[in-house]
Amino acid sequence: MSTGPRAQTGPAFVPLARPDMGEAELSAVAEVLASGWLTTGPRVKAFEAAFAQHVGAPEAVALNSCTAGLHLALLACGVAPGDEVVTPPLTFCATANAILHAGATPVFADVDRDTGTLSIAAATAALTPRTRVLLPVHHAGRPADPLAFRALADGHGLRVVEDAAHCVDASVDGQRIGTIADFTAFSFYSTKNLATGEGGMVTTASADDADWMRVAALHGLSRDAWARYAPGAPAQYDVVMAGFKYNMMDLQAALGLAQLARLAEMQAHRARLWDRYESGLRALPLGRPAPMPAGWTHARHLYTVMVEPDRCGWTRDALQAALGREGIGTSVHFRALHLHSYYAQRFSLARGMFPNAEHHSDHALSLPFWSGMPLADADRVVETIARLLSGRA
Repeated sequence: MSTGPRAQTGPAFVPLARPDMGEAELSAVAEVLASGWLTTGPRVKAFEAAFAQHVGAPEAVALNSCTAGLHLALLACGVAPGDEVVTPPLTFCATANAILHAGATPVFADVDRDTGTLSIAAATAALTPRTRVLLPVHHAGRPADPLAFRALADGHGLRVVEDAAHCVDASVDGQRIGTIADFTAFSFYSTKNLATGEGGMVTTASADDADWMRVAALHGLSRDAWARYAPGAPAQYDVVMAGFKYNMMDLQAALGLAQLARLAEMQAHRARLWDRYESGLRALPLGRPAPMPAGWTHARHLYTVMVEPDRCGWTRDALQAALGREGIGTSVHFRALHLHSYYAQRFSLARGMFPNAEHHSDHALSLPFWSGMPLADADRVVETIARLLSGRA
């Protein structure tokens, strides 16, 4: 699927993103269909093991979404009603919703203006005696300084849960994202760097927590269906908790295994696209992604520019609409959560409270960017933006 309609006339539509699937993924799915076992089974186990090894984490738990991973991770941290979780407002609603589903209160802290990731100073200022967890978000593929948040949490007796929906394959000072926090939740949604359609994974160093999450993810059953229906296995099970329906299917895991095997080459193409945008947009009056510190690796999930009227003469929304008319798909990551009616009304939030998040919310524009995207499409995006900014029709 693409993230937008295709143009009916003129040049082909350039979508914001689409899944990069090929023969390996088709064969993997065909093998699962032929096996007669579609739901949670041996391929889920294999995907968990392969992903844990890739990241370097002791444990990985496959789930049906990153949202499910955030929810279970918070519960595993002991989060309960009355607790607070510090997180940025510049994120998808799933981050805050998972906190609410765990019974806690999301406490927003502003982001760094340059990077869009949670500010360590703002997070520190937001701590109260009720704070239980820090939940930084790795934005667009840029890590939110996990070592700094680990140190802050350790200094205050807190846990760290990372939202790494955008951050498969990033690292900081030689440590991969997924090995530093207590729990790290990844997304395998169809437009992510590694896609299974829907799906997610949580990494952790705790075998006990991983085992608890696997039980919690499947209704609280003591044994999953694969274990119950294997030849000669007893079919009885016990319900040990009021769990959830968060399990991943073998169909998804088969895609995940095929994608994981191709991840290095897909990331390499993202790097080429990134360099194409960097070189092509450098001379234009747009803000580009902030440089990375030495020793850090960006996951390159999104390529986002800042469209500021006082620099380029365009508002973000006007440029987005113009690009759409030119057959180029874009998106906004994200409209800050405190500007949405639900959070504003429930938590008495208003514009002006988080100015850096609002700056990104008002000016950020994500350009087409996916691992199967032709380099020529990136050139077309650059040429179209340059023409629009210059005032040429």
